[in-house]
Amino acid sequence: MRVKTNRPKFIDLFAGCGGLSLGLMAAGWQGLFAIEKSSMAFETLKFNLIGHKDKYSFAWPEWLPTEALEIQLILNNYQDRLTDLKDLDLLAGGPPCQGYSLAGERKVNDERNYLFEHYLSFVGLIKPKLILLENVSTFATPFTKTERGSNGQKVEETFNADKELREKLIALEYQPFVRCPVRAKDFGVPQLRPRYILIAIRKDLLDRAKIDPFTLLDQMRIGFLKRRGLPVDTEVTLAEAISDLKKSHGLEDCIEPEMEGFKQGKYGPIEGAYQALVRKRRNGMRIKTGEVADSHRFPNHKPATATRFQQIIDNYRPGIQLSQEELQSLGLNKHRIAPLAPNEACHTLTSLPDDLIHYCEPRVPTVREYARIQSFPDWFQFKSKYTTGGDRRKTEVPRYTQVANAVPPLLAEALGETLLHILKKIEGN
Repeated sequence: MRVKTNRPKFIDLFAGCGGLSLGLMAAGWQGLFAIEKSSMAFETLKFNLIGHKDKYSFAWPEWLPTEALEIQLILNNYQDRLTDLKDLDLLAGGPPCQGYSLAGERKVNDERNYLFEHYLSFVGLIKPKLILLENVSTFATPFTKTERGSNGQKVEETFNADKELREKLIALEYQPFVRCPVRAKDFGVPQLRPRYILIAIRKDLLDRAKIDPFTLLDQMRIGFLKRRGLPVDTEVTLAEAISDLKKSHGLEDCIEPEMEGFKQGKYGPIEGAYQALVRKRRNGMRIKTGEVADSHRFPNHKPATATRFQQIIDNYRPGIQLSQEELQSLGLNKHRIAPLAPNEACHTLTSLPDDLIHYCEPRVPTVREYARIQSFPDWFQFKSKYTTGGDRRKTEVPRYTQVANAVPPLLAEALGETLLHILKKIEGN
């Protein structure tokens, strides 16, 4: 569906379920299309951001299928179409972060470490005015690999994605600006989530207006928060984000297909500015107390598991991961688990909800609570299966993973407003 608009335009690469696109659209950008290879994540993106008659919808081109696609396929099959997009306002994206993350194995030869090369291929074809790239903060941490050379001596091979990316952007005649970390909690997100953010400006445009994107981001931060009624000097806490989603607010049989035996939660009263901001329908109307929340399916814990979880809530420090000795004493055969802290921003979410315990109910968080912690509005619905396991984790992207991997929309919106200001400056407006 083509949406006619005069708003500045962007393309989103490695789009996931659409968190970055959603935030950019909220800031005033018009998305042209998004590339995402996971059919599960794309199902969520398509449901929410394609085919609607409002600002939260891509102006999807007729030549591109609205389906999950590999980025290399686009580069191979649609080069002529891409070159037609030269001088695009913004190329945005977040290459997969698992290869760089400290939560993973951080192997220097992980092929995902080099997917930003595809991003650079788009840069070379389209020559956008602006570039936005988001990743985990350890994107800027060098990899080191020791191996035997041809003469039998040990050779140190290092790989630094940040250094390589900057050098190649400079070769493509862009000026990159990097801040690491940018903390999502500084922009109203109830989560620490330190990120690597790169903004690059095409050099011929930068010469017209000297500007530092991150100085501008800092200057705009207070106004951004005040316009949304969010605190300026304190963080949004976990309880302020999800207290209206507690199990105690009411249950109903799960309304989704193939969810027999599961219960879904209802909304409690709105408590505070953050809940008032995100608890809305797509048209901006408030969601009422007592309504059923999307993707708010509670896990069916065994009684013994719930008892152990309550024990952890009652006796262990909130926000602190239990030691291996403590886990063993509780009879938990897990690598890590932590009770969430209600009175501070949540630590960075991962795709494993079993690592976390709700701050006052003996259970793991729901997908909707994950989405709240990531700053998704409640009208944004998540699709596909809830969880996966075993070898399927390498290929499947269920709801929890979709949310955990996303760029927080509020952070994306703040970046989007900053980029709009930069665009006006470099275009002389």
